[in-house]
Amino acid sequence: MARKVVAQELSRDRILGEARQLFAEHGYHTLTMRSIAKSMGYSHGALYYHFKEKAELFYALVTEDFNMLLSSQRDMLSRTRMGDMGQLERLMQEFIRFGLENPYHYEIMFMINDSELQNYSRTEQAQCLDLFATVVRSVIARQPGNEVKMYSLPWSLFMSMHGFISYNIRYRQSYDDVKKLAEQHVKYLCEGLNSK
Repeated sequence: MARKVVAQELSRDRILGEARQLFAEHGYHTLTMRSIAKSMGYSHGALYYHFKEKAELFYALVTEDFNMLLSSQRDMLSRTRMGDMGQLERLMQEFIRFGLENPYHYEIMFMINDSELQNYSRTEQAQCLDLFATVVRSVIARQPGNEVKMYSLPWSLFMSMHGFISYNIRYRQSYDDVKKLAEQHVKYLCEGLNSK
């Protein structure tokens, strides 16, 4: 494949899309700007037109992915009533759907096993967890005697969803493949909120 040398031919969005998959498949440390460009059929100078370094490219991916997730969650929440169990169920289902329909995004957002790289996503992960925790707490606040669950339960529910998503990503299951199981998983988790 002939190399394209004009930087403007290569869009930022295309770089992000292809780099996301490469980072998820090969890992951050294995890739260089040169290897990313080569896999796309461009010179590495074309990437430098958009990103100064690999870390900047990676951070752009993380930011874009979390913005996409948080935007869809906030949109869904704006159309539902805070504190309603149905709202929590829809939020959890939406999170699972996002993870399984966007496995490369999800892996970069939540599954990178590198302390240096985790620093790039820590703030965005916290925003995602805070939004989820707010919804969980609004539901359990309506149930007397649940004060003790206010801080531990959001984390436990989040980790349960993460486990479901991670397992299915590992075995290359799509959301459509496991939709019924995902719905049952969310239902069981929400039913557990009513137990003392």
